[in-house]
Amino acid sequence: MTLALSLVLAALAAPVAFVGGYLLLLSALALATAKKPPPAPPAAPFRFDVLVPSHNEELGIAETVANLLAVDYPKDAFRVVVIADNCTDTTAEKARAAGATVLERHQPDKRGKGYGLAYAFETLGAANPPDAFVVVDADTVVSKNLLQAFAARLAAGAVAVQAHYGVRNPNASWRTRLMTIALSAFHRVRGLGREALGVSCGLRGNGMCFKASLLREVPHDAFSLVEDLEFGLRLGRAGHRVVYANEADVLGEMVSGEAASRSQRHRWEHGRAVMVKTHGWPLLAQALTQRSGLLLDLALDVLVPPLSRVVAAAVLGLGVSLAALAWLGAGAAAVSLFAFATVAVGAYVLAGWALSGTGLKGLLDLAFAPAYVLWKVTLVLRRPAAKKKDEWVRTTREGETRP
Repeated sequence: MTLALSLVLAALAAPVAFVGGYLLLLSALALATAKKPPPAPPAAPFRFDVLVPSHNEELGIAETVANLLAVDYPKDAFRVVVIADNCTDTTAEKARAAGATVLERHQPDKRGKGYGLAYAFETLGAANPPDAFVVVDADTVVSKNLLQAFAARLAAGAVAVQAHYGVRNPNASWRTRLMTIALSAFHRVRGLGREALGVSCGLRGNGMCFKASLLREVPHDAFSLVEDLEFGLRLGRAGHRVVYANEADVLGEMVSGEAASRSQRHRWEHGRAVMVKTHGWPLLAQALTQRSGLLLDLALDVLVPPLSRVVAAAVLGLGVSLAALAWLGAGAAAVSLFAFATVAVGAYVLAGWALSGTGLKGLLDLAFAPAYVLWKVTLVLRRPAAKKKDEWVRTTREGETRP
């Protein structure tokens, strides 16, 4: 009986410890390479179309366009193109007034960011296409070196690049500071670590860059709630990795209120759950069959659960295995594995904090992390009303007085 219990606990602990080891490896590589100097941009600039997919963004689109037009790059080598997708407000008019080229799309039966991007890639790529397309969300500000960083990677042979995707309003609340740390871990720590391994850093939906020739080879036909993740997997299956540009930032606004945060997290978590079911396990099988490190890492990125669930599994497993060891003398191996996972995940979170720029305030806010983890775990049990998979669901921005 004792042996059987020990084996069961060890079997439960092994995958949690494996995930912890994977995150610990990425953390060590990220911290070791974070200050590595970026490549220099080429003398001859690449031509970019910077796409801003938008749905009813009249309140903030002019600011985003102005920010993009102010990047440090030859003005005749890029243009900002706003995709006004099924808009019912003045997004198109305000974008034009701010200096953007505007594509208006009205197709109510095919609504969503994926459809808007596919339309723009096809329309703009048909005549005099740019060298590369950049995708930036409508609530975003970018660092001035964004296009320089992309051009440097393209000149070095990359066909797809992902900038660092961070939080624009980290000091709105403790929740947004924790989101800053969480995204620093998920984007910066994993991005730097995977770049050091020479695999794909994946796509994060905001701050993406694609060579036009790549989109002709692998058309953008990803229309799910997480179209970025879906298309990143498709690129990996085609043998292309996404290169990470750590020195360039795209900063999106995160909601500070609980209700809007809950809605936003539901969509992200649901989208990733669908990807696990439809792509995660088949991709893992393909990676093992082909002995592909690129596909293996992409499969792990999909299959590794959200951090809140990893933390909950490690801490709960450690508690149960310690109780089993104390009362029944069983589970010593499980205690070691769960303890390792707990320490490894803690190191991963601290690496995210160290690279987040939130300083002492962010470190103190980690005291709220247990409540934040518990809140995220409860989202699994609280299912919102179903939405069409391709429907635009716009999150209310901070400071707005109407939906």
